Amino acid sequence: MSKELAGKVAIVTGAGRNIGRAIALTLAEAGAAILVGARSNRAEADAVAREIEASGEKALVHTGDVVDPKSVQAMAEATLNAFGRIDILVNNAALRREKSFAEMDYAEWRAILDVTLDGAFHCTKACLAALRQSGSGRIVNIGGLSAHTGAGNRAHVVTAKAGIVGFTRALATELAADGITVNCVVPGLISTPLPKDQPEPAHHVTHQTRTGERGKPEDVAAAVRFLCGPGARYITGQAIHANGGAYFSG
Repeated sequence: MSKELAGKVAIVTGAGRNIGRAIALTLAEAGAAILVGARSNRAEADAVAREIEASGEKALVHTGDVVDPKSVQAMAEATLNAFGRIDILVNNAALRREKSFAEMDYAEWRAILDVTLDGAFHCTKACLAALRQSGSGRIVNIGGLSAHTGAGNRAHVVTAKAGIVGFTRALATELAADGITVNCVVPGLISTPLPKDQPEPAHHVTHQTRTGERGKPEDVAAAVRFLCGPGARYITGQAIHANGGAYFSG
């Protein structure tokens, strides 16, 4: 495949595992240098960086919470110090938990919104000046299927991911004059390893794909790669669904 992102620099949050890892590796495959962002698991992030470097591309690791503006600013500064620019920001960091609304307390509600929405806010603010200087900046936010279909026991997650779609459209409108496109990729029914104490999300049982199979993290990453490349220069403000037909957007 072509190295359509050669010379570009991408920050991917939540890149230590699953979809975030696949995005980081796929953008590196396209030629981009990658800042591998992770909240705390340095070993996972380092492993992703080693994979990228083994492929011949450049990688840097930053661990820190996207909820903390100082940590996010340090991430952006580390990227600029190492690579001299930021062209792509993928806001992937998120928490996905399940609890009935009746039993949910405010701290549990706030924890999800803090990471998914506030984290995207902090990361975008920290990278905005560099993205403007890029001349062809790309922001890709990672959404969620349940934000479009609804789901029980996920009021906090559904709300946060629905907010990401609104955030995408607002930024696409505001940043178009700077040559920055802003889009949202919405994964659905993607097979990823879960912690031993975490059951499969309940809404996965109620939704079925038209293709008859679950997706892979690489299927989501392929959509992100396209949106970051020159072929997507005329696409902005969109929610692109990668879900095997489990949900039809309109």
